[in-house]
Amino acid sequence: MDIFRNDIDGGKAFDWGRTSSDYAKYRDIYPPIFFSKVAERGLCVEGQRVLDIGTGTGVVPRNMYHYGAKWTGADISENQISQARILAEKDGMDIDFVVSSAEELDFPDESFDVITACQCFFYFDYDVVIPRLARLLKKGGRLVILFMAWLPYEDVIAGKSETLVLKYNSGWTGAGYVRNPVYITEIANEYFDIEYTEEYDLDVPFTRESWNGRMKACRVIGASLSDEDTAAWEQEHMEMLNNEAPECFDILHFAAWAVLKKK
Repeated sequence: MDIFRNDIDGGKAFDWGRTSSDYAKYRDIYPPIFFSKVAERGLCVEGQRVLDIGTGTGVVPRNMYHYGAKWTGADISENQISQARILAEKDGMDIDFVVSSAEELDFPDESFDVITACQCFFYFDYDVVIPRLARLLKKGGRLVILFMAWLPYEDVIAGKSETLVLKYNSGWTGAGYVRNPVYITEIANEYFDIEYTEEYDLDVPFTRESWNGRMKACRVIGASLSDEDTAAWEQEHMEMLNNEAPECFDILHFAAWAVLKKK
């Protein structure tokens, strides 16, 4: 399913379903601390029902499954949900997955203790989604927004990889990321109180293959370029990595998250 917004990549359409197999293989990259910080605040743990929106291949539910919550994952892409189900079933995880945009989620009122959104909240129509999420949360329920991005101006390999992405897709609005807290839209203040925010740096380990795959599975390569251009980019990126990166290396990332409590 093509997605496009004028404020993202100049309105160029992208479809996560086109890159689902690579996404499933290469995008589960978050270190354990990324999830343990959430559980340490008593969120997404045993006794709670949790909805993960924009779940993709179910990265958050699968990584936090062992904390004991009952999980549901929702995503607009049928291909992403298909991959999520395969991965969860392979590991014996009882996770419910549904195909749905965040704007059209259809659950009874006050169904969930926690709703999580990782690496996806900026794609949503806030005016529609915020009231809907508040309705789906129980009284005092939490909305947890998570984000992680590499730092191209501080990490050499990340920076060179971005330069190559821009060669093939010059309108990419995600390039040049610098540290920022999670953005909280103004309408959220009508339904939620900001309970907690945190930002921190972390190193994420990769091999040449896995970094190439992670970059290929991003919005402006595998999800939007033609198969021919994607293959050309992948070949050029691997040549750069073979010449300039060791077999194993870390990429410097910045992580940020926020907990909003339903009023």
